[in-house]
Parts: sequence; structure tokens; C-alpha cells
Amino acid sequence: MKAFIRTYIGALYLKTRFFAGISIVSILFILQFFLPWLGVLPALAAILLVALFLLDYFLLFGRKEAFEAARKTPERLSNGDENELFIRLKSGYSFPVYLEIVDEIPFQFQERNLLFQAYLQPREERSLRYTLRPVKRGEYDFGLLNVYVSGPIGFVQRRFRFGRGTMVPVYPSFLQMRRFQLLAIGNRLSEIGIKKIRRIGHSMEFEQIKDYVQGDDVRTLNWKATARRSQLMVNSFTEEKSQQVYCVIDKSRGMKMPFNGLSLMDYAINASLVLSNVALLKQDKAGMITFAEDISAFLPASRQATQMQRILDLLYRQKTRYLEADYEKLYSLVRNRITQRSLVVLFTNFESLTALHRQLVYLRRMARHHLLMVVFFENTELRDRMKQPAETLEEVYVQTIAAKFAYEKKLIVRELQQHGILSLFTAPENLTINTVNKYLELKARQTI
Repeated sequence: MKAFIRTYIGALYLKTRFFAGISIVSILFILQFFLPWLGVLPALAAILLVALFLLDYFLLFGRKEAFEAARKTPERLSNGDENELFIRLKSGYSFPVYLEIVDEIPFQFQERNLLFQAYLQPREERSLRYTLRPVKRGEYDFGLLNVYVSGPIGFVQRRFRFGRGTMVPVYPSFLQMRRFQLLAIGNRLSEIGIKKIRRIGHSMEFEQIKDYVQGDDVRTLNWKATARRSQLMVNSFTEEKSQQVYCVIDKSRGMKMPFNGLSLMDYAINASLVLSNVALLKQDKAGMITFAEDISAFLPASRQATQMQRILDLLYRQKTRYLEADYEKLYSLVRNRITQRSLVVLFTNFESLTALHRQLVYLRRMARHHLLMVVFFENTELRDRMKQPAETLEEVYVQTIAAKFAYEKKLIVRELQQHGILSLFTAPENLTINTVNKYLELKARQTI
């Protein structure tokens, strides 16, 4: 009995058109008191309304399995990217139907009224596409898929509910990583801002003589081979390989600041994933360190086939309470566990010279044994504030403070340079491209 009520009564919804019909019939009955010549017209209108209602009801509820729908979600979502999802619809009705689809997406998206509308011909199949952009890693629970079907009369709706809920994990931005990888394979990295770095010199290991292609260094032309083959030939040298590249992610409170929905820590995680993948493509070894008040994770540098998946899983699991960072523990780990000279890319955020000076002693010690590059962030809101015209005394005061903080960031860069520490000062949205550019530049100059 409960199933019957749930199927044939609980799934029934009345539409505005039906209530408009009731209103018209009611008005006719009221007018009959003042206009007797209306006669039986109100009664006929009421009978017609009931007949159309019953006909519409039986057309929609006459078949038990009259409609199918399913949500197709990827196995995992990419953090900070637009992820594609699909809703597959299949009508079993012999007449056109109008659909309203409400998808119960996870609460993390803060989207309360995700409504889609569609019109299907008899027994038509169709797929709807939409995108979602998560801004936090973790588990996202999708609820049911609700489809409200209206017939040609449009008096009633029948609700169908599909699915039992789906949990989809949100990983660091693997879509961005794949995009970089595909462009690197196709030699098209310049399309997204990766610069072509001219090599200052070559490693001493000669690899082969090959045909000249556009973009090769003309200084490597082999004139003897060119004369023999009657076409341009160049000497090819192997890049130095198996160099260690460690991405170190600071998870302290300085990395909590959000930009475009993502925290600085998630920007650093996404950039570390791409940089590690590029390093592995360049035959280098990639490793990972995360820390805050304690060392959270340490993954030794390796170039094994499974290393990229290990890095992805490690970054997905990262959580933090945004406490103060302990750089002494970081230095102890780097000094004792990383024995080979490596490129150490530290993603952090110093807002003032005072904050830098507290940790500078440990940064200098690390820079003695490794090539240390400190990556920290430009506050784009301060930059935008400084560009706005100041018309009141308060606005002048705010712009002055913003200029002071911006100037202090430049002093941090200068301070690091004075102590022989590389630095990269970048806006969050340009972090990945600028970091990869810097890595390729250091590799081309053979400074690692």
C-alpha cells in the first residue's frame, strides 16, 4: 500500500496551468449568480477540467517504467577546474514530454537551485552536459536525480527519482597536469605561456646526429654531415637526467588566504603536481614534502612508473589546521634525508620582512647544500586596490597601506637574492606556468 501511494500519489505534482483552470471555473460559477444566461457553461467547464486532469494523469502514470535517467560522473573530479558531468535521459512515452531536472549536487558547491529543462520527442534519448568547479579537495556526495515529467496537457507532473547517491573524490588538478603533458608531447607548451629557453651550453654527452627541424639551435649544425647528406644535420646532446626535484609545500596559516575560491595551499598543490609531472617527463626524479607545525609527508624522489600516482595520492590526502610552520624541522629533514644535491622548490607565503627574517637562518642553511627556490605569492587584491583612483582621505590611507605591503614583498625578493636564494614572486593564477618556466630555465642553464 505504501509503495502504491508513493508511486501514484506521492509522485504527483500539480502545475500552474491546472490552478489557472480552477480559477477560471471558479470565476464562471461566481459570474453565474449575476449572469443567469451563462446557464450550464460553468458546469461544463468544470467537467472539462476534471476530464483533462484525469486524461493527463493516466497518460503520465499509465506506465510504471515510462522514463529512465542516469547521472554520469567521472571517477574523480579535478580541483579548481571545470569538470564535465552528463545526465542521460530516455523517454518511454508515445507523446512529447517536457522535463524539469533537479540534480542534488554536493553541498560544497553551494548551488541550491540547479535546474535543467528539456523537451523530448516520443521515445527520444538525449544527454545533457554541465560543468562543476570544486575548490576544495575531499569527498563529494551526489544525491538523487529528480526528473519532473509533464505531458502535452500540462496539468500535472510526475516525479521520477534515480540513483542512490554517489561519492566522488576531488583530487588535485590532474586535468591541468594532463593539459601540460599533452602540450609537452606535442611541443606546443608555448601556447599556454611556457617560454622557450635557450641553452647556455651542452652537457658533454653526445647522443646522435639528426635531421634539422625548426627550433633547433643553428650553432649545433654539423657541416660535414650536412655536406654528405645534402640536407641540414645537427648534433644532438643528451640533457642531464636523474636530477632530484623536491616540491615542498608549506601548510601553515600563511597559506590559508583564498583567491578565486582556492586557497594558496591548493594553488601550491596543483602547481606541485604539474611540476612533478614535467620533471618526470624530463627524466628527472620527483619528490614531495609537506609540513606545517610538523612534517606531514615525505616522499623520496624517484622516477619509477608509479611515482606520479604516489604523488597524486599524497597530495589528495593533505589536511591542515593552518598553524605556525616549523622551519627547523623542515631543515632537519632536508639535511638528513636528502643526501644528493637537489632542486628544492618551497611554496610558502611571507607577508612581511619580519616573517622572512624568522625563518631566514633555516633557508640559508638549506641553500648551502641544495638549490633552493622560494615561491611566494603576490596579493592581487592589493595590486587592484593600488590601481583604483583615491578620492577621499580614507581611500588615500588604504592605498598607502597597500603600497607599503606591496613594497615589502619586493624587499623580500631582494633579501633572498642577497643570500643566494632563488625566488619566484607570482600571482596565484600564474603560479603553475611561472614555476614550470623557472624549472626549465634552471635545467637549461645546468644550475641544478
